[in-house]
Formats: sequence, structure tokens, C-alpha cells
Amino acid sequence: MVAIHSFPISYPFRTVIRVSLMMILIIACAGSVLGAEPLKVRVEGIKGAPLKNVEAALALPPGLIKDGAVDKPWLDRFIRQVETKVQSAVEPFGYYESQVSTALQGNEQDGYLLQVMISAGKHTRLAAVEVQLQGAGTDEDLLKDKVATFPLLPGDVLVHEHYEDAKNGLLSTARELGYLDAYYSRHEIQVDPVTSSARIHLVMASGPRYLFGEATVEGTTYLPADLLKRYISFSAGETFSYKALGETQLNLAGSSYFKDSSVIPNKEAATGFRVPVLVKVVPLPRRTIRPGIGYGTDTGFRGSVAYKDLSLFYPGNMLNADLTVAEHFQGLGIAYSIPSKQSIDTATTLQLNLQRENVNDILSKLMALELDRTVGFGDKRVGTAFIRLQQELYSVGQQESTAYLLLPGLRFSQRNLDDLIRPTQGYHYALEVRGTHRLVGSDVGFLQCIAEGSGITALPGRFSIQARAKGATSILDDPFSDLPTSLRFFAGGDNSVRGYAYKSLGPRGSSGEVIGGKNLLQGGIELERALFDRWGISLFYDAGNAFDSFADYQIYQGAGIGLHYHTPIGAVNLSLARQLGVTNPSNRIHFTIGFQL
Repeated sequence: MVAIHSFPISYPFRTVIRVSLMMILIIACAGSVLGAEPLKVRVEGIKGAPLKNVEAALALPPGLIKDGAVDKPWLDRFIRQVETKVQSAVEPFGYYESQVSTALQGNEQDGYLLQVMISAGKHTRLAAVEVQLQGAGTDEDLLKDKVATFPLLPGDVLVHEHYEDAKNGLLSTARELGYLDAYYSRHEIQVDPVTSSARIHLVMASGPRYLFGEATVEGTTYLPADLLKRYISFSAGETFSYKALGETQLNLAGSSYFKDSSVIPNKEAATGFRVPVLVKVVPLPRRTIRPGIGYGTDTGFRGSVAYKDLSLFYPGNMLNADLTVAEHFQGLGIAYSIPSKQSIDTATTLQLNLQRENVNDILSKLMALELDRTVGFGDKRVGTAFIRLQQELYSVGQQESTAYLLLPGLRFSQRNLDDLIRPTQGYHYALEVRGTHRLVGSDVGFLQCIAEGSGITALPGRFSIQARAKGATSILDDPFSDLPTSLRFFAGGDNSVRGYAYKSLGPRGSSGEVIGGKNLLQGGIELERALFDRWGISLFYDAGNAFDSFADYQIYQGAGIGLHYHTPIGAVNLSLARQLGVTNPSNRIHFTIGFQL
């Protein structure tokens, strides 16, 4: 992704807000004027979920209104069906004695109003709940516990949704335990309208327990069998589980080696109640070259080339190389990764990074060689131990220096999102500890801790709210001027405090230039409303700064509105931000966009 962001604008921010609010008001008013209907249905006497169910049942059928006029004979037929529709709609909530009446008001010229009055009557309550097991599953402890703790009890209101959920939950548990033929030989609800009571009778026949048979993989070309086994979450002889099949499918879908995959159990071919599984994969091309273009205020015009080899020197060993050339940034990164045969999240990687960055009178030329070992801990958690050999030539204002570092460290992260392209629920966090000392040959001694995280949750009305935060601190054995600029902290920019330029916030030197800080504390919150399939509009607030000590910590703030377009390769974001809490606030546009050809 290429970041295009942070350049000042002169158009008054308040005017933009006022115009936006006026447009929303005009659209809302227009909707109310144009929304007049020739027939309305008003339901009275109930509320909550039963009301919603009734309103859905009384939705006007297609054809009742033609060319803006009500078909009166059809309306009369619809009114005669109202009582039956309403009774069917409220019975799932335990109302079996409802009384329904209707009244039609109005005329063809002014429009009709159909009033539906409902007297729901008494709730039907459960008098008895009988749940039994039959077959091989009668000795299964988990199934016996499920029966003993069946969520419907005598005295409860009969709600059909709760009944179906409880029934399906017991059946799903049986099938997840390998009882694939499980079914209900008896499932009935006996309702007595006179006493407003009901009795539930359930008998589940479990059938035999199935196990996994052999897994056969089709479609591989250059990957060895022992590497493919990492993606399969089950072994022959284990209890058959759809959950294990789903995990295998997710493992394959998240792999860097396959373009497509499917996991197909063949229950019909089972022998001795062992189900064979066919895993079909479509490998990605072994070698790929992907050019990319973009533009960023921070980097200028930007071009990149990414090269990937999925099986270099040894089957499955991966090489990634990325070359980026821009006005303010140039970089070359090469990584050679050796995957583990035991876990898909475990690998050993050797990386070489060369980069040059020139931003805000800060010049950094860096060369680093890093060896790391990444280990998966399950539940999308990974940890990495690394050691980096780094040389950096840097200049800040009038200071020029060179630093040699032998830098070890640890990283840990977890990412759990419902969608990597356009998430609406989930979280991500990352922790890193790194440090070095002159005793190991480094030119400067320090210890740094970095923590960052973000979370997003869905709200009603296609809204979502996202929060993010990042904090970092440094402990130094030597003067701050000896710390290379790549290891200092800055704030400002599209992913920091919007309203301020990239790396424009932080402690300043004697000449007024930003030199970076020992510590960092920043965060933001954003409320987004989804529009159509791919668009979204948001309001946001950001705050933070880089600093040397809390005694001189000054919070910089920005807020504004954003427009977002979500694509399969990421989002295009346009944000209009205004500085807050300063004497002469200014406005900035932040724009992120980028794509690969």
C-alpha cells in the first residue's frame, strides 16, 4: 500500500461540515416527501420481536399496489388473510390464543390505513421437557451432559427459536463428535391451548461413530508431501470432525503456496466407519514478478518491483525480494524463509534490508542483516526471536554520525479479524522488546519496548467503530544523539495523528528541527458508516506525540471526516483533518492509495 497524505488545504473546514450536513438534511427531507404510500399497515398491541415478526408476515405482496394505486379486490383478500398470518407469526413466541381484529380507513385519493389490533393472550409455558439418547452415543459423556443441561426447562415460556437452537445444538455436538448419522427419531411439541401449556419430546438416535480415514492430496507440483502435511489438521484414526476440516481449509487458504483449495470428505466411500478425505489444491506459480506504482507526499512518485520464488534451492523454501524507488525513500528487501515441517506458522528467515530515507531534514542510510525464528502458538498467535546486525549512517540537522549495532529482540503478535479486506469485527496487537549494549560490540546501549493494538466492532445500522493505540519507550545508556534515527520515535501522518505531516511531531533540536523522541504515545478512534457494497464514510479523532519525558509531553490532536473505498487489495482512504487545540489550526488532506499491476 502506498501512502499519499498530509498536505495542507485552504478551503474552510467548517464550510465543508456545514455543506455535508445540509446535503444530508436535504436527502432526508426528500425521502420523507417522496416516501408517501397509498397503503400503510399499522400494528398495535404487541412489541419487540413478535412485532417484527408480524410486520414481516404482513409485508404487502407484489401486485397489490400497481402504478401507485391500490388494487381494492386484492386488498380485501389480503385483509381476510391477516388473522391467519398474525397467529402464525406470534405462535413461535408462545402465543397460541391471540385475538386479531382489523380496521381499514381512508380512500383511494388520500391513501388507505390498515389497522391491525392484536391481543396476544397468555404465554404458553412448558409443562414437561423429555430428551433421550439412543445408539452408540448413549455412553458419550459430552452428549449426556448436553442432555442433562438441556437449556429448556419446565416453566419456561415456549419460544420456538429457543427450541430449535437447543435441538440443533445437541445434534451439532453429536456430529462434531463423529456421529455423522445422528438424527431425531422423535421430535414433537404437544400444545394444550386450554391450559396454555406444552410438552416437548425429543429422542436422538446417534448412530455409529465415524473416524478419519486417509487424506489424499491432489494438484501439487513442486511441494514435498511432508510440507503439505502441515496444513492438514487431522490424522487417520482420529474422530471425524467438521471443525478439523474447516481448520484445514483455512490453513490452505492462508498459505502462500496455493491459489485455490478444497477439502472434501467422502462419507459414502467410508469403510469400517473411516471417512477418506480428498484435499485438492491449485498451486500458485512458482515464480512471480509484480510491479507496482503510486504517489505519496512523503515519498514522491513511487515505483516498486516484487519478486517471489516459492521453491528456491529446496522444495518449499521461499524467497521474497522487494525493490522500491521513490523521491524520498529507496529500499531493497530480500528475505529467504525455510518453513518448518511441524507447523505452518513456524519458519526460519534470513533478511537483508538496504534503505535510504530523507524526510524533514533527517537523512538515514541503513543496511541490516537479520536472522529470525518464528513459532506459532495457535489461535493466530506467533512469536519471533531475532538478532540483527545493522549499520546506519544518519544526519539530523547539523549532526552526522554512524552507528553499528548487534541488536537482538523478541516479537509477539495476534490477529483475529472476520475479514482481512473489510473487517467489521476483531482485533490485532503486537509487542516487541529489543535492545543492545556496548559489551556486545554496539556503538550505543539501549532497551526499547513497543506495544500497539487495534480493535473493531460492528454496530447497528451498518456502523462500525475502530480504535487503535501505540506506545513505546526507550532506556538509554548513552546520549540520545547516539541513537540512530531509525530507532527514534516520531508522530504525525496518516497512520499517526492526522492533521499533521508525516514525522512532523516530536522533540526538536536547537535549530528547531524535529529530531525524534525516546518515547511515543498515540491513538485514535474512528466511526464508519458503510455505504453501498464498497464505500464508507467516517468521523475520526487522533491524538498523540513523541517525547523524551512525561514532563514535556504535549498532546497534539486532529479530527475530521473520511471517505473510504474498499477493494480486494485494500482500501482507498481520503480524509480531511483539522488540527485541534492550537492557536492557528490548519487543515490537511490525507490520502492513501496504491495498487500492483
